[in-house]
Amino acid sequence: MAAERPQSSPKAIKFLFGGLAGMGATVVVQPLDLVKNRMQLSGAGGRSKEFRSSAHALQSVLKHEGIRGLYCSLSAGLLRQATYTTTRLGIYTVLLERLAAPDGTPPGFLTKAAVGMTAGATGAFVGTPAEVALIRMTSDGRLPPAERRGYRNVFDALVRIVREEGVLTLWRVNLPPGYFRDDILCHFCASMISGLVTTAASMPVDIAKTRIQNMRTIDGVPEYRNGLDVLLKVIRHEGFFSLWKGFTPYYARLGPHTVLTFIFLEQMNAAYKRLVLRA
Repeated sequence: MAAERPQSSPKAIKFLFGGLAGMGATVVVQPLDLVKNRMQLSGAGGRSKEFRSSAHALQSVLKHEGIRGLYCSLSAGLLRQATYTTTRLGIYTVLLERLAAPDGTPPGFLTKAAVGMTAGATGAFVGTPAEVALIRMTSDGRLPPAERRGYRNVFDALVRIVREEGVLTLWRVNLPPGYFRDDILCHFCASMISGLVTTAASMPVDIAKTRIQNMRTIDGVPEYRNGLDVLLKVIRHEGFFSLWKGFTPYYARLGPHTVLTFIFLEQMNAAYKRLVLRA
């Protein structure tokens, strides 16, 4: 008698597919991430405001760095997804399975929320080193040649950051700040609506995170003392609404990245069930 095939994917496959889905989405939206970071760093360090808008930032990158410039930090973006998304989705899936009732009934809302926060916090901790490298690599092209860090790739960035600034630098700002069917259209609309609120609320924190992760230490004195110092200096020197620099590319990236991640994830799960589990 033939052995029964497993009815669900192994945990390792769930981790793998989660990371691959996030990486696939990153390939699509990476230029938006670069433009968002450039906008948030525009005016930092006492420099004059470099970009009038997100479109101007995109035009400047294409003019001075070419299409390749839009993907200069792709290796860091992919590593961030390979670490952060793999960990977050994997832990979320495993914990939900473990906490489900014996008959397969999923846990309640509060339990799901706690699982989501746990998975998100763990993923953020694991993915922060790659994000620090990502912020620095996306910002390099805006600096004068003499001031550029010149990281060759994400692994070169990580090694040099540890060697030149210490291992704890990799974890800067790692504190956690009835008309639709359940289909792709529903997921897209929900992601874009929630993304609008999330973007508006989180942009000031995100700009503080971006600048701290990119800051230099000159003669032993860091450019910023903490996140609040960043916000106060931005408001004082660049204006209150500068806290929302890069809003358009950040918002344009957030919804599609979520949708694309889950589309890729569902397609890989479906293919695995069809080809491996024969379900």
